Amino acid sequence: MASGFFVILDDIAAIMDDVAVMSKVAVKKTAGILGDDLAVNAEKASGFASSRELPVLWAIGKGSFINKLIILPIAFLLSAFFPVAIIVILVLGGLFLAYEGAEKIFEFFFPHKHEKIEVTAQTFSEEEILAVEKEKIKSAIITDFILSVEIVIIALGTVIGKPILSQIMVVSIIAIVATIGVYGIVALIVRMDELGLKLIQLSKKERSISKTIGNILVQALPRVIQSLSVIGTIALLLVAGGIFVHNIEFFHHLVPQLPSIVKEFSIGLVIGFLVLGIVTVIKKMIPKKEIAE
Repeated sequence: MASGFFVILDDIAAIMDDVAVMSKVAVKKTAGILGDDLAVNAEKASGFASSRELPVLWAIGKGSFINKLIILPIAFLLSAFFPVAIIVILVLGGLFLAYEGAEKIFEFFFPHKHEKIEVTAQTFSEEEILAVEKEKIKSAIITDFILSVEIVIIALGTVIGKPILSQIMVVSIIAIVATIGVYGIVALIVRMDELGLKLIQLSKKERSISKTIGNILVQALPRVIQSLSVIGTIALLLVAGGIFVHNIEFFHHLVPQLPSIVKEFSIGLVIGFLVLGIVTVIKKMIPKKEIAE
C-alpha cells in the first residue's frame, strides 16, 4: 500500500516536472503574441478618466477570463479528437499575425488620413459617457478574444502529441499567466502618470528627486505604449514566421544558412505583405461589385 502510494507520488512529480519544462517552452513560443497583447491592452485601457482606468481594466480582465473559459475546452476537444485542426488553426493564426504586423508597418510609412473628432467631457451626459465606455470595453474584449485564441493555439501547438492531461495543465497555466500577467502589467503602465503626479505633488520645492521622477513617469507613459506597439509588431512577425517555419515543410528547409530569427522575421514579413496585398485588392473589388449590381 505504502509503496504504491509513493509510486503515485513519483508519477505525479514526474508529470509536474514535464509540465514545468513544457510550460517554459510554451511561454517562449507565446512571448511574441503576449507582447502584442500587452501593447494592445495598454493602448485600449488608456485614455479614460483617471478614476475609471482600473474599473475599465478590471472589466476587460474579467472578459478575458471568460474568453479563455470558452476557448480552452474547444481547443482541448480539437486536440483530442481532431489534432490536425490545431495545425490548420495555427497556420491560419500565423497568416492573421503576419497580416497584422505588415499592416502596422504599412500604416506607419503610409498613414491613412483619419478625421479627428474632438470630444470633451461636457459634450456627453454621465449616461452617455458610460455607454461609450461600455462600447470600448466590448471592443477590447473582442480583440482579446482573437488574441486569446492565438495564445491558446500556439501554446497547444507546443504540446501536440503529449498526454491530454499534460496539454490541459500546460495550456491552462499559459492562459492564466497570460491574463494575470498581461493585465497586471497593463494596470501598472496606465497608472504611471497618476503615480508621477503624486510624486510631483509630494515636494513643494521646484527641484527635487520626487518631482524629477514624477515628471519622467508622466512623460514616459505615451512613449512606453508606443515602444510596446513597435516591439509587439516585430514580435507578431517573428511569431508568424516561426509558425510557418515549424509547420510548413517548404519554409522549414528554405535558406537554412540564415540565422533562425532572421529567417522567421523575413518569412513573416514577406507573407504578411502578400496577405495584406490580397486583402487590399479584395476590399477594393467588393465596392465595385456592389455598384455593378
